Amino acid sequence: MGIKSLLPGPLGFGTAPLGNMFRSIPDEEATATVEAAWNQGIRYFDTAPFYGAGLSELRLGEVLADRPRDEYVLSTKVGRVILDELEDPADRDLGEKGGLFEHGRANKMVDLYTADATLRSIEDSLERLRTDRLDIVWVHDVAQDFHGDDWLAVYETARTGAFRVLQNLRDEGVIKAWGLGVNRVEPIELTLDLDEPKPDAFLLAGRYTLLDHNRSLQRLLPAATAQDIDMVVGGPYSSGILAGGRHFEYQKAPADIIAKVERIKELAAGHGVGIKAAALQFALAHPATAAVVPGATRPSRIAEDVAALKESVPAAFWTALRDERLIAADAPTPTA
Repeated sequence: MGIKSLLPGPLGFGTAPLGNMFRSIPDEEATATVEAAWNQGIRYFDTAPFYGAGLSELRLGEVLADRPRDEYVLSTKVGRVILDELEDPADRDLGEKGGLFEHGRANKMVDLYTADATLRSIEDSLERLRTDRLDIVWVHDVAQDFHGDDWLAVYETARTGAFRVLQNLRDEGVIKAWGLGVNRVEPIELTLDLDEPKPDAFLLAGRYTLLDHNRSLQRLLPAATAQDIDMVVGGPYSSGILAGGRHFEYQKAPADIIAKVERIKELAAGHGVGIKAAALQFALAHPATAAVVPGATRPSRIAEDVAALKESVPAAFWTALRDERLIAADAPTPTA
C-alpha cells in the first residue's frame, strides 16, 4: 500500500480554486496557472467534479490534453454526479461550505456514492479531463461537514458502493490507487479500522496544517503510518489564511485565527522564514505525508510554492513555535 512511489514528488497542484472558488476566475488566468505549474516541474494534479460543477476538471483537462499522459499523475474524486439540468449555484446546500462555488458552473450536482454512480462519475471525469485514465480516485466528502448527522449513513453507502468499486478497479489495474478525500479525520479513522476494503492513501484537507493538527496527531497519523497508508495533505494554507488570504475553513477567518496567524508571521519574520515555507515544510515533515497539494489561481503563486519547499528553515523557528504552543510538542518538524 501507499502512493509515495507513484507520486513524482512532494509538491502537487490542488485545482479547487480553478472551479471559481470564492471568485470568478477568467479562463485565461486559469489556463496560465496550470501552465505555470507544469513549467515549474509539477507533475501531480488533483481535481474533483465538485470544484465548480466540473469547471476545474474542464480547465485542467484543456491544458493537460497537450501534455504526454505518462509524464504526470492525475487524481480526481467520486461522490458527486454532475447533471445537464441547471440550478442556481448560490442556492446549493453545501453543509458547512455554503457559497463555496457560487461562481462555478450552474449544472446541478447530486451526491451519489453508489457503485453505479461511482462508475458514471469516473466516465464523466475522463471526458471532462480529456484523458483515457486516472491514476488515483478519492471518495469525496463522506463526512460531517457536508452531511451533518447523516454522515454515517452516507459513509455506509460509500463503503458498500464506491469503496468496493474503486478497490476492484485498482485490483484490475484500471486505476493505480484509491482512498478518501475529506476535510475531517473521523471517516479516515473509521476506514483504517476496516478489514476490507483497504485503501492505498488518503487526501486530508485542512487537518494537518500549522493551524490545525492536534487531532490528526492523536490517532489518525500513527494508525496510517502503522498500516503503511500514505497521506496527501490538501489545503496546507488552511483555505488561504496562511498565504495572505482571508479565509479559514473556507469561510471568513475569525479573530482568534487571524491573531494566531499574525503571531506565526512575526516569529517567521524574526527567523527569516517565509510563511509559505513554514506551512508546506511543516505538513511534509510527518512521515505519513506523501505530498502537499496547495491550490492557486495565479501563475506567480506556483513559483512561490516551489521556492518555499527549497527554503532553509532554522530549527530555532520550530522551537519558538513549540515554546509558544503554536504547534504541538509532538509534531514532527523538518529539523527536529
